[in-house]
Amino acid sequence: MPALTFTAPPHPSTAVNKKPAVTQDPQHPDPHLLPSFSPSTFEHHNEPVIYLPPLLSSLPASLPSDSVLPVPPPSQAPLHTESRLPHIDPASLSLHRALHHFHPATPSYAAVPYAEGFNWSELELPEDEEREWYVVAFRSKRRDGSDGTPLYEADRLAHEEAVQNGGLIMYWYGVPDPTTGLNLATCIWQSRKHALAANSRPHHIRAMRLAAASFSEYSLERHVLRKVRGERGIHVEQYTSGDVGW
Repeated sequence: MPALTFTAPPHPSTAVNKKPAVTQDPQHPDPHLLPSFSPSTFEHHNEPVIYLPPLLSSLPASLPSDSVLPVPPPSQAPLHTESRLPHIDPASLSLHRALHHFHPATPSYAAVPYAEGFNWSELELPEDEEREWYVVAFRSKRRDGSDGTPLYEADRLAHEEAVQNGGLIMYWYGVPDPTTGLNLATCIWQSRKHALAANSRPHHIRAMRLAAASFSEYSLERHVLRKVRGERGIHVEQYTSGDVGW
């Protein structure tokens, strides 16, 4: 299959972490710089490829500094938004801490079932906590010849808008496959109500309208991230109905 031709929008974190141009050291690449890929990138690669770090919502300014436990340094540091969440509950704070280590489990994350695409089994929370969170996954296929720049700008504004209005814990956006154009973006929310409220915000509406110009195919998936008391791990389940989180 011949490679598609399109302009891939940069990772949203580039607007948050503005850095001067640098020369990449192939032995110690900067995780904040957008990597480039070609169909030959994975021909001789045996380990999972970590495309981009998660973009975590900055914590509320009112949160006491001693209430936030230090996070062990992950192999690839996460990025944080300029805007801060207005509030966050204790269990979501624990999830936020665990998500510092979030990354794809396979280079084919956009083509496999959502629960298999990321390292959920490696994320742990305190045993005594129990909660559920609402998850949205946006699967897409880039339109051949498309320019994603207008969509990226609208997406960046919609992201900051969502953080300011509360509920968004993490946003992650992958890199379109250079051959198939497939990609995946995902958000984790404190509740379904937070996610539904974000849908009616003006920047989100504009971003969704621009999606048709950049994608030949796109679809939404909804999941539930569940933490059961007495266990440390979290589980990904398909959303069926009703409220999720609070």
